[in-house]
Amino acid sequence: MELATKSKITWCPGCPNSAILVAYRKAVTELITEGKFKLEELVSSAGIGCHGKITDYVNTNTFEALHGRVISSATGIKLGNPKLEVVVFTGDGDSFSEGFSHLGHAAKRNVGITVFLHNNQTFALTTGQATFLSPTGFKGPSTPGGDTDEPISPLLIMLALGATFVARTYALDIEGTKRIMKDAMNHKGFAFVEIIQPCITFFDTRDHYKDTIEWLPKDFPRTDLVAAIAKVREVSEKTPVGIFYQTQKPTFEELV
Repeated sequence: MELATKSKITWCPGCPNSAILVAYRKAVTELITEGKFKLEELVSSAGIGCHGKITDYVNTNTFEALHGRVISSATGIKLGNPKLEVVVFTGDGDSFSEGFSHLGHAAKRNVGITVFLHNNQTFALTTGQATFLSPTGFKGPSTPGGDTDEPISPLLIMLALGATFVARTYALDIEGTKRIMKDAMNHKGFAFVEIIQPCITFFDTRDHYKDTIEWLPKDFPRTDLVAAIAKVREVSEKTPVGIFYQTQKPTFEELV
C-alpha cells in the first residue's frame, strides 16, 4: 500500500514531524491490513501550523481547516458520515490557543474522532511565539523577556472534560507512537493523544526528553480516572508516556 504522495516535504530537515508522519503511515497500513477500515473510509484532517502540512504527505482523503477550527470541521465530517474513520492532526497553537473551545466541546461530547496533538510548545510556523503550553521562562518573539505564565496540562484538561481515551507519546519513538496511534484509532469515542514533538528550530528539547521519557508500566490501571489524574499531576523528573485512561460511553454521533 502506497501512502506517500509526490508532494515535497518542506518541514525543517530532521523535524520530528517527519517521524510522526512515518508512524501514522505505519499505523494506517497495519489497521487496513487488519481489516479495521478501508482506505476510502479514512479522513486525515489538519489545522494550521507546521503540523498541517502532514495532509499533503498522506495518500488518503484529507481536509485542512482554518486556524483553530479543525476539531469542529472533523466533528461535522463524523456527523455527516459516522462510518468514516476521522483523524485530526493539530498543534498546541492550533487547538490549545486558537481553537480551545472546539476541542473542549468535542471531548465532553465524546465525538468519535481521533486527535493527535503535535506539541512543540511554540507557534513554530510563525517563528516561535509562546503558546498556552510553553514553559515558564520561554523566550520567543512575543515573550523576549521570558514567558511569565505557567503552562497548562493538555492531558489533565482532557481528563477533566471527560475524554474517553487519553494518551501521550514521544515523536522520535516511532514504533511506540505507532502503537499508541493504532490504539487511539481503534477506540470508539473521543481519543486524544499528546505527541511530544520538539521544534528543532525554535525550541529544541530533544536532549531533555531523551533522558526523561518513561513509558507507563504495563499494569497501569488505565480504566481508573483517579489514578490517571494523579499520574498526570505527579511531580517527577521523568515524563510518563503511554495510555493514561480509557473508558467507553455513548458517542455524540450515536446520541444525535
